[in-house]
Amino acid sequence: MKKLTLFMLLCLVTTISKAQSDIDALLAAGVEDAERFANDYLAPGTNGLMHSMNANWFNSAKAKPLGGFEISVIVNAASIKDDSKAFDLNVADYNNISFPDNSPSKMVASVLGENDPAIFVEVEYDDPIFGNQTETIELPTGIGEGTANLLPTAFIQGALGLSKGIEVKARFVPKIETDDVSLSMYGAGLQVEFTKWLPADKVLPVAISGLVAYTYLDGEYDLTESSGIQGENQRIENSTNTWLLQLIASTKLPVINFYGGLGYIKGKSESDLLGTYRITDGVLTSQPIVDPFSVSSEVASVRGTVGFKLKLGFFRLNGEYHMSEFNAYSLGINFGFR
Repeated sequence: MKKLTLFMLLCLVTTISKAQSDIDALLAAGVEDAERFANDYLAPGTNGLMHSMNANWFNSAKAKPLGGFEISVIVNAASIKDDSKAFDLNVADYNNISFPDNSPSKMVASVLGENDPAIFVEVEYDDPIFGNQTETIELPTGIGEGTANLLPTAFIQGALGLSKGIEVKARFVPKIETDDVSLSMYGAGLQVEFTKWLPADKVLPVAISGLVAYTYLDGEYDLTESSGIQGENQRIENSTNTWLLQLIASTKLPVINFYGGLGYIKGKSESDLLGTYRITDGVLTSQPIVDPFSVSSEVASVRGTVGFKLKLGFFRLNGEYHMSEFNAYSLGINFGFR
């Protein structure tokens, strides 16, 4: 059996590697088995990505005054924990998959891990001529140590101060298009400084504000040349939506300030394997499989944030650390006025 690219969203975002999988053999075993494996395999990667996407929405609780603005280049990275690198493949949950040594279950690599040594499974499928057949395939490995245990994202972000302690924000990744990949991302946020509404605002040593932010990622990967499976219009489409609610506090010093907060991330990532796939075995061709399956993952997690911001004229530098299901680091280079 030939191989089908399975890296999906993670491949679209990092654009550094592809995990290859015998999904065509799993499709022959049944769409249900292929879908279950793909969901468990990809979920740690898409969940980590959603945490990485939501770092550095703010660098102070103090809202910019009317007309004040800031342009930022931001680099984030979610930290990959060991328990996200593998999942338990229990053959009882599958219809036509087993281990050659008859083990009832094994820990196998997710898209963030690595199978070392390689792990094989036996897939049973029904051939229209020869009847019940068995194929031994190697399970896909993930990125392993390929990204230094980090899931990176990067953005351009802008912020503009309005009146009465209100600040609006926007972030985006310019649309990226190659022969195989199309990717775009955008987000918008609203920050409100509560302490601006207090009579003693000028003498308070800290600012306190709230933030709500939405981020959307849209990606497509064309599999026509890389899948190795007969068919038409083969592709993976992904959409990822996240919301962030955050309470923020920061100092109000002239040069260097410290900030922190408590927030809540909620998001969903959906990936669809689309197109027509004709599973082949030698010269024999089975019935085509159209739009085989969709997989999804969700996050709903509290996070804590600590950070600093250094201001030198119109140039600012900030760094922060988030503690959550996936811890994350972020660095921002900011240029602003007022």
